[in-house]
Amino acid sequence: MSQEKIAPSDLTPPPKPSRAGRNLPAAIAVGVGLFGCVVVTLAWWNWGFILLVAAALSLGAIELHHAFERVGARSEIVPIVIGTILTVLGSYEAAQRPSPHLPSNTWIIGLLAFTALSCLVLRLRHGAEGYVRDTAASLLTVGYIPLLGSTVALMLAEDDGARRIITFLLCVIASDTGGYIAGVLLGKHPMAPRVSPKKTWEGFAGSLAAGVAMGSAGAVWLLHAPWYVGALLGLLLVAFGTAGDLVESMIKRDVGIKDMSSFLPGHGGVMDRLDSLLVAAPVAWFAMFVMVPAA
Repeated sequence: MSQEKIAPSDLTPPPKPSRAGRNLPAAIAVGVGLFGCVVVTLAWWNWGFILLVAAALSLGAIELHHAFERVGARSEIVPIVIGTILTVLGSYEAAQRPSPHLPSNTWIIGLLAFTALSCLVLRLRHGAEGYVRDTAASLLTVGYIPLLGSTVALMLAEDDGARRIITFLLCVIASDTGGYIAGVLLGKHPMAPRVSPKKTWEGFAGSLAAGVAMGSAGAVWLLHAPWYVGALLGLLLVAFGTAGDLVESMIKRDVGIKDMSSFLPGHGGVMDRLDSLLVAAPVAWFAMFVMVPAA
């Protein structure tokens, strides 16, 4: 009897996926590239950073639009993208060049109101069926992305805005990194198993330790504020950043997807990177506005 030859490759076991379920080399490369773009624009061209924010938020809105389509909801994506870009760029310009006739908060409220109004009116052309569902998807996107994201422009418009943004970003990144490492090495007790099964209390403890430490360091070295101000800032950003992650996880679970898209190799979609940042941004802006005097 002839024996079938077995190729060596057939004996090689398939590679085991990482506990994080991600392509780590691709994720690291993309993460380093994005962080490099952020550092370069904050150091030499702040308008470039604002343009980067506007582009990222617009892509995030498009990803949400496609996610909502999976459950039969159709947002008015064109006015949302236009409103997102104008809100971010306009709020930065208005905050950077304050005017008694057009303060930044008036600009933000006005543009968001017109964006919401455009969504309500444009949806009329498709008739009554599904009107509430579709307009709810549109208004959720407006409140989730341009409203929360506009606070990044307000942070940057301060005289020490670049340092505020860097402190904010480093706290959230430290929280994500500390949570990832602690979760992979020590994670045993699920934090929210019905929303994000891989998120554990051990990971959250790692996020707290890393976020508070980074906030303390950022307050002292970047913001010239007491360390305890940074510790409180880090605590707040860890809490709200984690909430932001859970909010996006809840949306993905409801529509039945793992990632918002595959736009960023190793990370998923743009919203998969913005989830923590978006919810933490208003908290960072307000906390620093109250606790850190303007330069």
